[in-house]
Amino acid sequence: MLRKALATVNWLPHYLAREARRSLSGDKSVRPREVYFCICDHFEPYWNNADRTTARKRIARWLDCYPRIADRYRDCAGNVLKYSFFYPEEEYQAEDLDALAGLCHAGYGEVEIHLHHDNDSAENLRRTLLDYKKRLHERHGLLSIDKNSGDIVYGFIHGNWALCNSRPDGRWCGVNEEIRILLETGCYADFTMPSAPCTTQTRKVNSLYYALDRPGRPRSHDSGIDLAVGRSGQGLLMVQGPLCFNWQQRKFGVLPRLENSGLLPNLPPSRDRVRRWVETGVSVAHAPERVFVKLYTHGTQEQVMRMLFDAGGLACLLEEAAGFGAELGAEIYFVSAREMVERIVETARQRGDAGSEGQ
Repeated sequence: MLRKALATVNWLPHYLAREARRSLSGDKSVRPREVYFCICDHFEPYWNNADRTTARKRIARWLDCYPRIADRYRDCAGNVLKYSFFYPEEEYQAEDLDALAGLCHAGYGEVEIHLHHDNDSAENLRRTLLDYKKRLHERHGLLSIDKNSGDIVYGFIHGNWALCNSRPDGRWCGVNEEIRILLETGCYADFTMPSAPCTTQTRKVNSLYYALDRPGRPRSHDSGIDLAVGRSGQGLLMVQGPLCFNWQQRKFGVLPRLENSGLLPNLPPSRDRVRRWVETGVSVAHAPERVFVKLYTHGTQEQVMRMLFDAGGLACLLEEAAGFGAELGAEIYFVSAREMVERIVETARQRGDAGSEGQ
C-alpha cells in the first residue's frame, strides 16, 4: 500500500524543484504574451463496450453540437478551435471515420492516433501503427505529411496512460521499445501526460522535452532534455499538460486537490482553472512569455458530453480563456495538437542562448 501511494507522487520532487527554479529565475513572474490552448480528446465512441448504434449516436452528437459552439468563439487570429480527436485504432470502423473526417475537413478538428494494447510485441506495434496511419490518410484524408520527408506523421496518446510499458504490473502495453517505435513510425509528438494520480505518471512534469529510448527498459519518457530557445533536440517530443495543486479546494479541508488538466464531469472548466493552467507555465525554456496549455478529456462518455454541451462546459472554457487573456493583456490562440507542436518547435528555433532545465 505504501509503495503504491509513493508511486502516485513520484513527480513531486521534480515539481517542487521546477517551481523553485521558476521563482529564482524570475520566470514565474513573467506575464504571458501568448497562450495556446489545445484539447486532446481520448475519443472512444465504443467506450464501455458500446454497440454500433450507441457509438454512432455519440459521434452524431459531436457532429451536431461541436460546430455550433466552436463558431461562437474565435481566438485572437479569428480562428475556431480545431479539436484534436485521438481515435483508437482498435475501435476503427471506416464509416465512423468517414463521418468524423467530414467534420475535420470542414475546419473543426483533426484526427490523431490513440491506441490501447496489452501484452504486445515491438514488431506487432510497428505494424499496427504503420497500417493505421496509412488507413487514416489514404482512406479518409486525415493526418499530415512531413514537408521534408514526405512521410505521413501523427500525434499519439497511449490508452490507459501506459506509455512505454510504464505500469508497475506491465499491463496495457508490453513494449519497452515504444518510444523508439513511435519515432520510427512517424510520431511527431506524444500527448499522453499527465496521468496523475495514476502510477504511470512520469517524474518529469509541466515540461516540453525530448525523450530517448533506453534499450530494454520501460518508462523511457520518465526523463528527458527540455526544449530551449536556440537548441535543437533528438528523441520523441513530449507535450505535457499542466499538473499542479489546487490549494483553494482541499480534501478533508486539509489536502490540496490535484489539478491534472482534465475536463471531467466533476471538474468542468472555470476561470480559476484557466488561471491555474496558465500560471503553471508550460513553455519552452527561455521563452516563458509563450505558454502552452494542453488539456484532455474523454469526449464520447455521456457524462462528459453533458458537461461539455448541455451544461455549457466547452463554451465556458473558450469564453473564460478569452476573458483571462484580455485580463492578462495576452493573445489567446485555439489550436490543434499539430498546430501546438508547430508553435513549440518554432519557439525553440528562435535565436537565443541555449540552456537546459535538466532532467
